[in-house]
Amino acid sequence: MSIEIERKFLVKGTSYRTQAFSYYDILQGYIAHENGRSVRVRITDKEAILTIKGPSDSKGMSRYEWNHLIPVDDARELFELHQSGAIDKRRYLVHSGPHVFEVDEFHGDNEGLVMAEVELNSETEVFVKPDFIGKEVTGDHRYYNAYLAANPFKTWNKD
Repeated sequence: MSIEIERKFLVKGTSYRTQAFSYYDILQGYIAHENGRSVRVRITDKEAILTIKGPSDSKGMSRYEWNHLIPVDDARELFELHQSGAIDKRRYLVHSGPHVFEVDEFHGDNEGLVMAEVELNSETEVFVKPDFIGKEVTGDHRYYNAYLAANPFKTWNKD
């Protein structure tokens, strides 16, 4: 069983752009999303991936994740089945110690939201936070991409 362990943070500033060793664009849609489970299709500059995720644990840090590369043409066809809203973002990759932070700059209906995640080998693994890391939002369901697809950031009350 493949378990994904990650922590999520809001991002402050734009220094991640100059610190990034790579970036690429992502378009993803959710074919199904219910009770914390989701089926997602993701298309990037180079590949397409079908992903199935299980519900998160009580801390929101660990969850089952299954990924499978699929032909881009198949992904485009499946993308047409996505539920409300699509996620459009640019992902920047930034080294921090032995880890890589994935910084997502959202576009479209989620414009203005920038989040970073780091994948870990255990929930207690120590990591170095880059200077652009802000408030931790691990486990806050509002920052899950499936939630953002149906409840875009632009509609949130920003109080």
